[in-house]
Amino acid sequence: MAGLRLGPLLRYTDGSSATVWVETSRPCTAEVRCEDGAGGSVRTFQVAGHHYALVPVTGLTPGTSTPYEVVLDGTRVWPPPASPFPAPVIRAPAAGDELRVTFGSCRWAAPPADGHDPVGADALDSLAARVAAGGERPDVLLLLGDQVYADETSAATRGWLAARRDLSEPPGAEVADYEEYTRLYYESWLDPEVRWLLSTVPSCMIFDDHDVVDDWNTSAAWLSDIRATPWWRERLLSGLMSYWVHQHLGNLSPAELAADPLYAAVRASPDGTDELRAFAAEADADPASARWSYRRDFGRTRLLMVDSRAARVLDEHHRAMLDPGEAEWLREQALEERESYDHLLIGTSLPWLLPHLIHDLETWDAALCRGERGTRWARFGERLRRAADLEHWAAFPASFAGLADLIARTGSGPRAPATICVLSGDVHHAYVAEPAWPSGTGPDSRVLQLTCSPVHNSVPPTMRAGFRFGWSAPARFLGRRFTRHGRCAKPPVTWRKKGGPWFGNQLMTLTLHGRSARLRLERARRGGTLETVEESTLTAP
Repeated sequence: MAGLRLGPLLRYTDGSSATVWVETSRPCTAEVRCEDGAGGSVRTFQVAGHHYALVPVTGLTPGTSTPYEVVLDGTRVWPPPASPFPAPVIRAPAAGDELRVTFGSCRWAAPPADGHDPVGADALDSLAARVAAGGERPDVLLLLGDQVYADETSAATRGWLAARRDLSEPPGAEVADYEEYTRLYYESWLDPEVRWLLSTVPSCMIFDDHDVVDDWNTSAAWLSDIRATPWWRERLLSGLMSYWVHQHLGNLSPAELAADPLYAAVRASPDGTDELRAFAAEADADPASARWSYRRDFGRTRLLMVDSRAARVLDEHHRAMLDPGEAEWLREQALEERESYDHLLIGTSLPWLLPHLIHDLETWDAALCRGERGTRWARFGERLRRAADLEHWAAFPASFAGLADLIARTGSGPRAPATICVLSGDVHHAYVAEPAWPSGTGPDSRVLQLTCSPVHNSVPPTMRAGFRFGWSAPARFLGRRFTRHGRCAKPPVTWRKKGGPWFGNQLMTLTLHGRSARLRLERARRGGTLETVEESTLTAP
């Protein structure tokens, strides 16, 4: 009899349809049955000996929340008997509904309930407890990177790896192949509270560096060095393959899935490993051949989730956060039918606007690495870039300016949205920053950088002090000295901190209704509660 190994995860939803992702113990027909008669079924597909299904659900009624169950070959497997949680539901939004978007990044898997947690309460566990108790429920959960840590494994996973292979051989206690990636997803998504939460709240995801390795695609020199290691190719291909299966497929709408030739090829094959591996190898050789970015429309809110890792151009004299095709896709999606949305959310794992000193350091370092001060400084710049993780949007100055220009263009004129928010994580703290353009060139929309991280991780006290100092007036003076040394052009925007920095395991929630927007930051507390740290109105009704 087929069993449920992982999931269900409620992924895509709209007014009439949804998708539900599962991993099963054997080949079977996976079915979702809703109490109101909606549902759907599909045959599982196989990758590397694992069996998966992304079940399309149709027949939903807008404005309803419908309990559902998962059935494998005719046997109900979810919700489990005597579950302590309420029945999972699929909520089909109706036109004009208020939208709650909860987001964050960087979730190191929480230990079992009876284990010591070295990084404090898990914000997703706390959110699940509130929703299960009948409290406020997000309409969508945006997970902005580092859903798993391939290079920072837990003690339990290290023990599992040691029973499988010799950890004295590279890559040591880091994951090495597809099977080991599946272990990371089991550890993270079988957490009872998180498993239930992901079964009842739709989610959108994008990778960041730790989904593959710290500093992934920092520079051309970094890439050349890591490609010379014997373990890298298998790690990268396995990382991309497992990301496609566990995260990327669920980001797509049913129409996009139906038109995806890779999805069709994997489903048609007895085992789609070869097809998926060939795709991953091509994506490695030519990053422009794969698009991980995607668009989702939630009523009158548009989300553009941007790949700011795999789509990079790394040549020092042509560095770009997005390759030309990816940049053009972002421009088209932002400008298309602007009158059809009131809010634009640009999801990018890496913050666009950073504390001023960090921004200036990254801009200066990029100038050094391209040879602005000679070869000795270039070598120093590369060492510094890797040691200090200087590889955010500021480290790609042309892309930083290009995003500023796109935001100004999108946010200007009679069809401008009320807000344009850049949603990011990565930096293990939270803050709100607001840019300003030179007089007469700025957008009419309210523009904000909203950064929230981590969901479940930590930041050393020295880094906390550094982030706080990075916003200060002395730090801005110091940063200007660096940029003068690097002969750096001034950025096209200035910005100021509107809130933060805040530290701890935390989540931000945007509540959008009509042209109004509200923001709330909540921090997880031991005992499974969420404490409101900041709440503000971004735009009035």
